[in-house]
Amino acid sequence: MKNEASQTLKLAFPIVIGELAQMALHLIDTAMVGAVSYKQLAAAALVLNTINIPFVIGIGMTISVSQMVSLAHGRHDGKQVSHYFYNGFVLCLLTALIISGIIIYGENILHHLGQDPEVVALAIPFMRIMAYSIIPMLLFMTLKQFSDGLEYTKTAMILSVASMPLNIFLNWLMIFGNWGLPRMELEGAGWATLITRSIIFVALGLIILNHKTFNRYIAVRGQQWKLNLQTWRELLHIGIPSSMQIGMEAGAFAVSGIIIGTLGAVAQASHQIALSCASFTFMVSMGLAQAGSIRVSNAFGRQNWPKIELIGKSTLWTALVYGTLCAITFAALRMQLPKAFNKNEEVLELASYLLLFAAIFQISDSTQAIGAGLLRGIKDVTAPTIFIGISYWILGIPIGYLLAFQFGFGASGMWLGLIIGLTFASIFLITRFLRKTRLKNVS
Repeated sequence: MKNEASQTLKLAFPIVIGELAQMALHLIDTAMVGAVSYKQLAAAALVLNTINIPFVIGIGMTISVSQMVSLAHGRHDGKQVSHYFYNGFVLCLLTALIISGIIIYGENILHHLGQDPEVVALAIPFMRIMAYSIIPMLLFMTLKQFSDGLEYTKTAMILSVASMPLNIFLNWLMIFGNWGLPRMELEGAGWATLITRSIIFVALGLIILNHKTFNRYIAVRGQQWKLNLQTWRELLHIGIPSSMQIGMEAGAFAVSGIIIGTLGAVAQASHQIALSCASFTFMVSMGLAQAGSIRVSNAFGRQNWPKIELIGKSTLWTALVYGTLCAITFAALRMQLPKAFNKNEEVLELASYLLLFAAIFQISDSTQAIGAGLLRGIKDVTAPTIFIGISYWILGIPIGYLLAFQFGFGASGMWLGLIIGLTFASIFLITRFLRKTRLKNVS
């Protein structure tokens, strides 16, 4: 167990650092925009909550690339790796273009969500820019999933980390109007994100096309870089349920944020602060889930079920320990963390209270992510998608809404609903993985 946990952590570490770097970009944007005004912060939160559902659906599609690449890699089939990479990239490019177009042409939805009119006016230009930035980001994620599936995880990590100082510098120029640039405030944060995402996508693409590490997969492009309907079916078999799983979870948080936004800008800004902190810690869980999923998929390619069970159990124990540490940290620092985002006393008070709820769901949030990732690794995606739908959309959101409005709990009621949804999802997914591996090993 210790050996398997150590190997998973070794693979996960660069993935986690890369995920944290990308999340740090959102935190940096939030903090720098929050320094302008809490209305700007609320507008950023509104946009991020609105576009997050289609964005993570796109990320779910990129996951199919790492899953199929790692499966072929486990079989030592380099030609098939190259074939899945090319078809996956084209599929994800189309997905990115569709998602970006839907957001751009659907921007007027912000007028119909019951939000503060001033917040909506600030949000629409920012939303348009962020929609364009989704294209290079999803393409970067596709290239990252390819290299991660081959267990080459450091390159994408380095680029993700390097994007942080670049984004901070561009924010400083464009948000505040330094070095003679116009002061663009929230729109400036959008342009900084678009430029940063474009640069890291181009950089990773050039590395994959030219570096000797990937040469064996690029060298066979003449034979393998052909579109194939059956390959698309395989990718979509993983990609669509993965997109639905991640989309339903992200959607639950996004919808909760929109619902909380109807309570006012203070509640919206407070929710965004607490959610940003929780999302940051969740990136570690996502990294662990991806590493566990890649290792399980590799073993699944060889049909090594004892290995699959051992990898899964060791990863779940790691997630349990990590979630516990995060819960303790949030509870201990709940009064200090919100001060990094805003100075409004009402916002700080409510955000510190919501961080207590974020502390409670750290364990279930971490373990449900691992459970979903392990099941993807053994190509079990349909039933988990149903379980996640029930957990968030039949239990979590409806209960949260009732607690928030019918029982007068306000924003904390929605967070209680999220805790319920995450807990049930964790129980469903972990139980299914352990049962399937036990049955396979017995047979």
